[in-house]
Amino acid sequence: MAAPVFGTEMFSNLKAELPAQLPAYLKSQRWFGAKAREIRVAEIVDTVRLQRGELNAVVLLVNVEYQGGGADLYAVPLVAGREGSSPEALTISVRDSGGMIVFTDALKDEKFLLLLLEAIQRGLIFTGEAGELRTSRTHALELQETGAAGSLRPRAIKAEQSNSSIAYGERLMLKVFRRLEEGVNPDLEMSSFLTEKAGYLHTPQLLGALEYHAANGRRMTQGILQAFVASQGDAWQYAMNSISTFYDEVGKVAIDGTPTAAQENVARAYVAPFLDSVALLAKRTAELHLALASPAAAQVADFSPEPFDANFQEGFEQALQELTNRVFKQLRKANENFPESAKEKALEVLNAEDDILKRFHAALSNPLHAVRTRIHGDYHLGQVLYTGADFVIIDFEGEPARPMSQRRLKRSPLQDVAGMLRSFHYAAYAPLLTATGTVQIHDGNRKNLYAWAEVWAKWVSDHFLAEYLNVASGAAFLPPSHAEMMGLLQLQLLEKAVYEL
Repeated sequence: MAAPVFGTEMFSNLKAELPAQLPAYLKSQRWFGAKAREIRVAEIVDTVRLQRGELNAVVLLVNVEYQGGGADLYAVPLVAGREGSSPEALTISVRDSGGMIVFTDALKDEKFLLLLLEAIQRGLIFTGEAGELRTSRTHALELQETGAAGSLRPRAIKAEQSNSSIAYGERLMLKVFRRLEEGVNPDLEMSSFLTEKAGYLHTPQLLGALEYHAANGRRMTQGILQAFVASQGDAWQYAMNSISTFYDEVGKVAIDGTPTAAQENVARAYVAPFLDSVALLAKRTAELHLALASPAAAQVADFSPEPFDANFQEGFEQALQELTNRVFKQLRKANENFPESAKEKALEVLNAEDDILKRFHAALSNPLHAVRTRIHGDYHLGQVLYTGADFVIIDFEGEPARPMSQRRLKRSPLQDVAGMLRSFHYAAYAPLLTATGTVQIHDGNRKNLYAWAEVWAKWVSDHFLAEYLNVASGAAFLPPSHAEMMGLLQLQLLEKAVYEL
C-alpha cells in the first residue's frame, strides 16, 4: 500500500484528532519529563513538514499545560505510515483515504534521520505554519567531510533520557532536544564558543545545529550535531571499575572502626592507577575553565568574565536563602512519612538550617576577589567520557531543573569543581547503597567498606583538587588567597549539598 501523502484534509484531521491522543502518547515516552503530573491539555501550536520521496514526516510543536498550572513546549517529530507498520504507533483516522494512518517516532526512522543530516549539511530551512525549522553548519563540519570515509548509517543511543541522541556511523552525533525553551540552549552556545572561538579540544566539536524560529522572533534550539567520540563509557563507569578493584582488595582485611596508617599505606597502591587518571581529569577541567576565561571570552559579551560585585553577591545570597527555605520546607513535610530509621537523620539536618543560612551569609558578606565566567553548570562523572587514554567533557546544558536564564549565568568555576567532588563522594558510596553490575559487595564486608569509602573519596578528591589548582594557578577566577579560595569552594559545596537534598 502506498505511503500516505500530506494534504490539506489530512492535516486538518491530524490537528483535530491528534491532541486528544497526545497526553497518553507523551506519558509513554521515556523523554517526557512530567510523567507524575496530570496533563490538562496538549495543544499543537505549529506543524513543520519534512518530505522527500515516500517519506512524509512532521515536527509538531506541542504546548503541554498541566493541572495546577505550568506548561512545557515539546517537539514531537513523527513519520506517517500505514496501519500496522509499528507497534509503537500513534494512530489517527484519515477520512479522505478511507484507511488508517499511523504516526511513529521519527527519530527511529532511518530515512528521516538521514534527511536531518543532509539538511544540516546543506543549510536547509523547513517552513511551518507559525515558524521555521532552520539548519546551520560550522566550519568544523567541512573539515570532517574532507576526505572522510565510512558509513553514516544512523542508530539511536538508547541510554538517553530527556534528550534523544543519534550516532551516524562512528563519525557524527546528533542530539535532539525534546523539550524546547526560548533562547539559545547553553549546550549549543558553549559548544559553539569552545569549538569556534576558544579552540578547546577536549569536548566534541560542534558541526551544526537545528533551531526553531517562531514568527514572533522567538528562537529555540532543536538539536546540535557534534563529532562522534569513541569511548569506553563515561567517567562514572570508569570510577566504578576502580572502586570494584579497591573494595575487592581492602574488603579482605578486617579493620576496627577506621583503617590504621599502615593499612592505608598498603591500600593506596590499589587506587594509585586511578589517581593518575584523576589528575588528568583535573587538568582537563582546569583547561576548560581557562578557555572560558581566555582573551577569546573577553571578545564575546555572553562569555566575557565579570567580577563578584556587591549586587551579584547580594542576589546570590538571596537565591541561596530561597533555595534553602524551599528545600527544608519540603524536607519537613516529607519527614512525616519517613521510616523511623530516617527521621532522626532528617531531624539532624533540619536543625542545621539556621547554621547553613549563617554560613551562606558569612561567605558572601565580604568582597570576593575573583571573576565569574561561564561554566559547565552540571559537572559530574557522568558528564565526562573516558576514551581509554583521555577525557572528553560533554553536555553543557547546565542543571536541567533550573530555568535557562539561570543556566546561562556567569558563576565561579569552583561550582564545577564542587560538583565533581560531590560526584566522587557519590561514587564511593554507590556500591554500598544499591546493587550495581560492576561492584559486588559481600554483606560481611559492608561495615568495613563504609570506612574505606571515606578514605577512597578523600584520596581522590584531594588529588583532583591539588592538580586542578596547580593547572589553574594564577587564573583570575581563583581568589588570590588560599583562605578565600577555600571559603568560596566550601560555599559551592554547601550550595550543592542543599540543592541535592
